[in-house]
Amino acid sequence: MTPTRPPAAARRRVAAVLLLLGALAYTAWVLELVVATGLDPVQAYVSELAAADQPLGGLFRATDLVAGLLVLAGALTALTAEERRAWTTAGWAALALFGAATAADSRLPLSCAPTDDPVCAARETAGLVPATHTAHAVSSSLAMAGALAALVLLTVAARRYGLRPPLRRLGPPLVLAELAATLWTLAAVAAFSAGRGTWALGAGQRLQVLLVACYVALLACCLARAPERPGPAEDVRDRERQGAPEGESPGQRHRERPREDHGRRPRRGDR
Repeated sequence: MTPTRPPAAARRRVAAVLLLLGALAYTAWVLELVVATGLDPVQAYVSELAAADQPLGGLFRATDLVAGLLVLAGALTALTAEERRAWTTAGWAALALFGAATAADSRLPLSCAPTDDPVCAARETAGLVPATHTAHAVSSSLAMAGALAALVLLTVAARRYGLRPPLRRLGPPLVLAELAATLWTLAAVAAFSAGRGTWALGAGQRLQVLLVACYVALLACCLARAPERPGPAEDVRDRERQGAPEGESPGQRHRERPREDHGRRPRRGDR
């Protein structure tokens, strides 16, 4: 017998659990608030916690791997459970890219911590570090690009299709805050690469990844809710596609159409 596919509601709940667990694993770096890592959270990259020469590097590499795989699985599961719409499909695909790149990132750790070790920074500038430094930069960039794209696309989808009120309400400010944190991080990275200090690089990047985790958790909460009917924006587009005037559903248009008088029997007095 061919195995039956779980209903969409069950798949949405599975996706919600996977995404929520992924968001929690992605914030494992907050352990540095209670565990001595030797790195300054205001200045150091988050990735430096997982560097090969750090005492807790193995722990943070493991949590990054788990976070990436959970988000990847959650995004793919949501993709199979959601109705196929362009913005929604593109958004879940971007989130899957984020998860895959984050998992790859954990397998390509830095060999040392450049913001904390001047020798490491000098070796990195001279190109004397392992190739994993370059590969890590590529995978990190892909992860953040996927995250940003997912935030924008899924927020637009929620507003365009009139679904998920929490996402429609909280999505735009989260997107704007994420864009601001990303600009801060990019400017700080450029300053550090030019030898002009770190510009609180660690604080900016931690805000950046925290906002991504909050957004993924928000998606999980939305998926866990009961499915909603399309909102006003979707209704208007449906009416336009079917030729009904605004404020009138296609069904009303057919119900209210006057009946034509075919074959009426003549009454007495008719000529």
